[in-house]
Amino acid sequence: MSRCISFTVLQDRRYRKTFAGSGLRSATTDLGDGTVMHFWVPKTHKPGKPNLLLIHGVGANAMWQWYQFIPRLTGKFNVYVPDLVFFGKSYTSRPERTEGFQAECVMRGMEALEVRRMEVVGLSYGGFVAYSMAAQFPAAVERVVIVASGVCMEEKDLEKGLFKVGSVDDAIAVLLAQTPEKMRELMRFTFYKPAKIMPSCFLVDFIDVMCTENLKERKELIIALHKNRKLSDLPRINQPTLIIWGDKDQIFPLELAHRLKRHLGENAELAIIKHAGHAVNVEKWKEMYKHMKAFLVDRPLSSKDEHNGNNLKAD
Repeated sequence: MSRCISFTVLQDRRYRKTFAGSGLRSATTDLGDGTVMHFWVPKTHKPGKPNLLLIHGVGANAMWQWYQFIPRLTGKFNVYVPDLVFFGKSYTSRPERTEGFQAECVMRGMEALEVRRMEVVGLSYGGFVAYSMAAQFPAAVERVVIVASGVCMEEKDLEKGLFKVGSVDDAIAVLLAQTPEKMRELMRFTFYKPAKIMPSCFLVDFIDVMCTENLKERKELIIALHKNRKLSDLPRINQPTLIIWGDKDQIFPLELAHRLKRHLGENAELAIIKHAGHAVNVEKWKEMYKHMKAFLVDRPLSSKDEHNGNNLKAD
């Protein structure tokens, strides 16, 4: 008996049409060291527009996390959307698993696309990558938006009970859910108001399509993110930075947003969105877009901003 049509596959096709209909095309770049990066890139790069890089988090591919924003951003920017290594069509045979390596791969991919100056938005895990890009490549990254990303977390935070989970293994079991029960738990952690009815058949379909590839490597990414992490080791970036957070985030509690603001000082601003969980890009995407637009579109870069970003040296 043939398998029923996958709802997840149909949604994926719908989002692909949204990206294509907004002027983007799929492009794959071989970095030549066993690493291949997939990007959504402009069909026609317009030199008069600024470049905007959108970096996704752990979970479904980049299309699922940015589809709401793409039609609104492509008219204002040359938009680039990568699949991070071990997500979508991007992969590597190299052993590195840090966000610094992910940042290096994205930057090398952008250089291959002949894009050398950009503004960067990072969502959740993508925020770690965006921050690392700003630290490693200050001449390339002009402004940064960090969304619901625990960049300032420390390894000891887990022991002190800051998070809902008690161990890294528990976090992996939820973040990389492989059963309907764990997927429901992830939804409860991720959304302020999760769906009340989540049929197992839909959850199993989503897991089969989106959550089973490169599972071992994705676990290693999460382990590397947490291991030996100390705030004292985190470089202080100088680029103008907007921090966006849901006030009910249970994955990365709001304390981490305030900690990041303190770490960056006057160079950063914090926008807290009420009645939103970790999936602020889904639950409150209109408010998130409003803050992004005010920061990236309505407020042009000053010569002082450009000077700050381009002269930072990473620690």
